[in-house]
Amino acid sequence: MFVDSLLIILAYLIGSVSGALIVCRLMGLPDPRTQGSGNPGATNVLRHGGKKAALITLGFDIFKGVLAVLIAKWLTQEIIVLAGVTIAVFLGHLYPIFFQFRGGKGVATAFGALLMLTWQVGVAVLISWLSIAALFRYSSLAAILTAILAPAYLFWFTGILEYIIIGFIISVLLIWRHRSNIHNLLDGKENKIGSKT
Repeated sequence: MFVDSLLIILAYLIGSVSGALIVCRLMGLPDPRTQGSGNPGATNVLRHGGKKAALITLGFDIFKGVLAVLIAKWLTQEIIVLAGVTIAVFLGHLYPIFFQFRGGKGVATAFGALLMLTWQVGVAVLISWLSIAALFRYSSLAAILTAILAPAYLFWFTGILEYIIIGFIISVLLIWRHRSNIHNLLDGKENKIGSKT
């Protein structure tokens, strides 16, 4: 029980390490929280720091989710613990203790965690995001629609109640974190992928 609790705490701390802020500081770029959408994530970094910084940020944030769940799987196969670790690393990204609880939207970290939790769901989520993004050219819309689909993928591929529940929680939080994007999409003001504005 003690080890299980430590794994969940560790996952939150891993999630709290902000890839966007670290990458921007190391590359001499402005704090992404003061630029554009104010979101410390790969999409905002892309608009104001370029492709290289954005790709490093994206890889860093995916790796956080992968690492947290990978460590947990190495030490336990308890479903409830793995579910707890998955949600904890995601929450760490959203509300990082190291950065005044001002985090990103969690798309990349959620993907990395789900990929390690069950690879079929990770692949399904990736295909959904890429397909929607390619079709509509909106990163936020792809994230929102993929978030809606994620619990269904967890149900289909695993049928494990704990995983479905955390999938639903992640979905709701992702949609909530994208509420300003939803307003922009409805108003026709949302920036498309590749836009510099």
